Amino acid sequence: MKIERIAAGTDDLFRAFQHLVPQLTANHPPPTRADVDALAASPGTILLIARHPDDGPIVGAAALIVYRVPTGIRARLEDVVVDESARGLGIGEALTREALRLARASGADGVALTSSPRREAANRLYQKMGFKRWETNLYFYKF
Repeated sequence: MKIERIAAGTDDLFRAFQHLVPQLTANHPPPTRADVDALAASPGTILLIARHPDDGPIVGAAALIVYRVPTGIRARLEDVVVDESARGLGIGEALTREALRLARASGADGVALTSSPRREAANRLYQKMGFKRWETNLYFYKF
């Protein structure tokens, strides 16, 4: 398995997201090629992919967002997804560990993430890795 940081959109990346995003959510369509290019080039987003084997296809992805607020540097981990055919191989954990390493190197004091309760395996993984559930209200304003 190989974890890579991506800084530019490619056909390979576009095809991977066409396959991975429907496995992550039914609420959003897969990104367009322009969306993938913009995501890869976004200065606030660190896009990680996983290949298995090392020179194989993209079988996982995650987005780490690092940003500054008046009280410090924050980081969020978003859209961690592993292809159904590659689950159970430690790919989600490897993506998350690399995101944690990069967030720490960026000066963040921790990493926040949300995960649907329906994603039971993912929730178990995050707890096993040391993520703690915060008692907070999460609000979202939908446009």
